Amino acid sequence: MVSQEVLKNDSEKSDDEKVNHSQDEENNPVPYTSDLPPDPDAHLSAEERVKIDRKLLWKLDLTLIPWLCILYLLAFLDRTNIGNAKIAKPGITDSLHLSTGAYNASLSIFFVSYSVFEPLTNILLKRLRPSVFIPIIMIVWGLCMTFMGFVENWSGLMAARWFLGLAEAGLFPGVNYYISCWYRRSEFGIRAAIFFSAAAVSGSFGGLLAAAIEKMNGLGGRPGWAWIFILEGIITVLFGVASVWMVHDFPDRATFLSDQDRARVIRRLKMDQQSSAEHEEFKMKYVWLALKDYKMWLGMLIYMGCDMPLYAFSLFLPTIISELGYTTTKAQLLSVPPYAAAAILTVAIGFIADKTRRRGLCNIAVSFLGIAGFAMLLGSQKPGVKYAGTFLGALGIYPCIANTISWTSNNIEGVYKRGVVLGFVIGWGNLNGIVSSNIYFQKPKFTVGHSVVMAYMILALLGGSIVLEILLIRENAARRAGKRDHWVEGLSEKERESLGDRRPDFMYTL
Repeated sequence: MVSQEVLKNDSEKSDDEKVNHSQDEENNPVPYTSDLPPDPDAHLSAEERVKIDRKLLWKLDLTLIPWLCILYLLAFLDRTNIGNAKIAKPGITDSLHLSTGAYNASLSIFFVSYSVFEPLTNILLKRLRPSVFIPIIMIVWGLCMTFMGFVENWSGLMAARWFLGLAEAGLFPGVNYYISCWYRRSEFGIRAAIFFSAAAVSGSFGGLLAAAIEKMNGLGGRPGWAWIFILEGIITVLFGVASVWMVHDFPDRATFLSDQDRARVIRRLKMDQQSSAEHEEFKMKYVWLALKDYKMWLGMLIYMGCDMPLYAFSLFLPTIISELGYTTTKAQLLSVPPYAAAAILTVAIGFIADKTRRRGLCNIAVSFLGIAGFAMLLGSQKPGVKYAGTFLGALGIYPCIANTISWTSNNIEGVYKRGVVLGFVIGWGNLNGIVSSNIYFQKPKFTVGHSVVMAYMILALLGGSIVLEILLIRENAARRAGKRDHWVEGLSEKERESLGDRRPDFMYTL
C-alpha cells in the first residue's frame, strides 16, 4: 500500500515514472485515486498489513466461493442430466418415443433461451442485487427441472428445456462477473477456476447420482429417468431458498463485512486499477463501449472454441462410452474419472495463470490436449484408445473455459462494461451449444461430431488465443512507449479513471 499523498502525487509524475509503475507481468499497477477510502491500516507496519490482507482474503474465500461452487454444480447438473436420462433403462427417448432429431432439438432449445438472455442478466444482477437475483433464478430453474420429470411428450420436454435455459442464463456470467468485483486481477483466475471446476465435478457426481436414482424406476409410476429430474430439481429449489441468506451483495453493500473490511476491499481493488467494487449508474454508453472493443469479439471467438466442445463432451460422453460396449450402469460410472481429472487440471491452470499472468499461453498449451484427445476419438475404434481420448478431451476443454473468462475479465475495466462483455462472450459461446446438440448422430464412430469439435478447438480456441495474445503484447508495448498518452491529455483524474481499460497506464494481462 502507498499513502494518500503518494497517490495524489502520482498523476503529476513524468511519463517514464508512469511506465515504471504500470502493470505488466513484472510491475505493479497504477491505482485509481479518486474517491479512495481512508486506509484503516495506515498506522500499521508492512508485516502487520500483509497479515491483515491475508486474513481478509481468506474471509472472502470462505464466505463466497464454496456456496457459489455448489450453485454451479447444481446448474450444470440440471442442464446436462438429460444425457444420463437418455441412456437409462428405459431412457427418455424410449418413454417419449423421441427420434434422434427430436432429442437433439430438445438439447438445442435450451441453448437458444440460455444464450439470448445472458447479455442482459449481468445488468439485472447489478440492479437487483445478487442476494435477490440469484435465489430467484435458482428457484425458477429448480421448478422447471422438477416439472421435466412429469412431461409426457416431446412438446412438454421442449417447453421445460426452454424455460430451464431462460432461468439458468443468469448464473454463470453473473457469478463470474460477481467474483471479479471482489478480487484483484491476479487473484481472480484461481477463484474462477475453482468455481468452474464444479462443472467437472457435476459430471462425475451426475454419473454416480444417475446410476443410483435409476434404481427408483417404477416408483410412483414414474420411470427412472423422470426421478433423475424430479429429485435434482427439488434439491435445486431448496438451495435456491437458502441462497437468500448465503449469497451476499457487492463489496460496497455486503453486510458480512465490517466498515473497515469494506474499505480494505475497495482500496485493494482500486489499487489494482479496478472500480468494480463501487456503485455505478447504468448508461447505454457502456454497451456501445463493449461493442466497439475488439477484445470482446476475440473473447467471443475463443470462448465458443471451448464452450461448444464442452457441451458436446458433457451431453454425449455417456452415449460415447456406452457405444464402446459397456452396460448402462458401467457407462455412467466410467464417465466419472475424465471429469475428475478435468476438475484437478482446471484448478491447477487457474493457479498457474494467476502466478505467471500468462493466460494466453495457458490457453494455447491446454488446447493441444483437447485437440489430441478428439483426434484419438476420431482416428481409432479401440475402446481403450477412445476412453483415453475422453480423458485428453476433458483436460483440453475444462481449464480453457475458466481461463478464458478470467482473461477476458482481467482486460475489461468498468462495472457495467465488464458485465456486458462477459454476457456477450458467455452468451455467444453458449449459443454454439446448438451446434454441439446436432452433430452426434452417426454411431458408433461419431465422425461428424468429433471432426466439428476439433475444428472449433483448432480455429477458434487455439487460433483466437494466438491472435489475442499477439494483439495484447503489441498494445502493451505501445502504451509503455507512451504512444497512447494523448488519450488523457487535459483530463482530470476522475475523467482518466472513467476511461477504464483505455487508460494509457492500464496494462493488459497477457
